[in-house]
Amino acid sequence: DKLKNLLELLPEHDLPEDLKSKHCKRCVVVGSGGILHGSELGHLLNHFDIVIRLNDAPVQGYADHVGNKTTIRMTYPEGAPLSEHEYPPASLFVAVLFKSVDFNWLQAMVKNETL
Repeated sequence: DKLKNLLELLPEHDLPEDLKSKHCKRCVVVGSGGILHGSELGHLLNHFDIVIRLNDAPVQGYADHVGNKTTIRMTYPEGAPLSEHEYPPASLFVAVLFKSVDFNWLQAMVKNETL
């Protein structure tokens, strides 16, 4: 019931047109473990059609190593980046919800309430 009520609060949306029209030929998932630090692979990662970043994997200040392209950012609410600069306007933010507290977080965001 909680999920059903929450979904009714959300506007219906589909994928952005630029994502729907892409024939995802080359995708890369970039985690937040730091393994790319010092790799200088940023230029290579930027050439992928879709770059999926997980959790709070920082881009700003690390572009030489992790690239600066973000197509999709997926995270649990507690792993969401705090800086608005980590949410490029052209990227899609995907909240991964599975715990009860995650749904409370989403409800607070939608209703502009304090959690």
